[in-house]
Amino acid sequence: MRVEEEEEEDNMVPQGNEADGEMVLDTASSQHQEEKLVIGYALTSKKKQSFLQPKLEVLARKKGISFVSIDQDKPLSEQGPFDVVLHKLLGNEWHDVIQDYQQKHPEVTVLDPPGSIQRIYNRQSMLQGLADLNLAECDGMICVPKQMVVLQDTTSSANDVAKAGLKFPLVAKPLLVDGTAKSHQLFLAYDCLSLAKLEPPLVLQEFVNHGGVLFKVFVVGDVIRVVRRYSLPNVSNVEKEKVAGVFQFPRVSSAAASVDKTDLDPRVAELPPKPLLEGLVRELRSRLGLRLFNIDMIREHGSQDVFYVIDINYFPGYGKMPDYEQVFIDFFLGLAQAKHEKGPCVKSGIDM
Repeated sequence: MRVEEEEEEDNMVPQGNEADGEMVLDTASSQHQEEKLVIGYALTSKKKQSFLQPKLEVLARKKGISFVSIDQDKPLSEQGPFDVVLHKLLGNEWHDVIQDYQQKHPEVTVLDPPGSIQRIYNRQSMLQGLADLNLAECDGMICVPKQMVVLQDTTSSANDVAKAGLKFPLVAKPLLVDGTAKSHQLFLAYDCLSLAKLEPPLVLQEFVNHGGVLFKVFVVGDVIRVVRRYSLPNVSNVEKEKVAGVFQFPRVSSAAASVDKTDLDPRVAELPPKPLLEGLVRELRSRLGLRLFNIDMIREHGSQDVFYVIDINYFPGYGKMPDYEQVFIDFFLGLAQAKHEKGPCVKSGIDM
């Protein structure tokens, strides 16, 4: 597994030992350059526009890779044939369609199983078990913020917050990640009375001071890339005592919010340790059964090696990851190479 980290703003360079990974990818490229690899995709119009950029399609054609749109009004089994199915659609109907397709076409690689994706569409289940990960030998500690779920009445949540041991301010997030802009709206609540202004169902998550920097960890198969993003500034004790109410804050994933480490305190800007990222991603790939996702991480302010995972997203906005086009071309070719080596009938899944 390779970690490729941000050296300067949007300028990503490989780190660590890459020889094995690159050798596999190069082999796949040379052996499959003349072969046709058909990738059927079922994406929302917004996701299609952000992912299928002209540069990606040009690179794909040069390697014999073609992208074919899946018609959702026709039976999936009557379309293709496909080598890979790439999808990000919501709803039980699509879930059933892709599950049935997987069973009937085990030779096709489906990215990724909808049952696995469903877990991280719910912020209650998204982070479960992360605090129990065995990463003792990975140069750092992974934590999750204290949180609770509010399903109905936010006006009566004050007592529940106290019982759960949560301290203000609290980050409020919609419980379900359903692809809408609303599902990504985040609020910061400073007191109990402000909770009544929030619309359930939602998750209340204890705010952790982190120096105003968030690390977006993109995962594409075995490749890991880390990009810094500006985030919320620290909340001082004076602010906690004097500020009241609830405030909406902007999404921190904007490409315009990329951080140049020269603008930051080195203790804040330093990326998470490579062994920690590799161990975390390895565990998540195994537990979640996913190959395409990203992790939002923060470093606890004042610490060097204590990190909090605050969100996990399936098939994130890879267009904001520098050089994502070449990463995906190599990833698709690697899938073709693995399929070629294992034989004609390969069930979809995670190969660790």
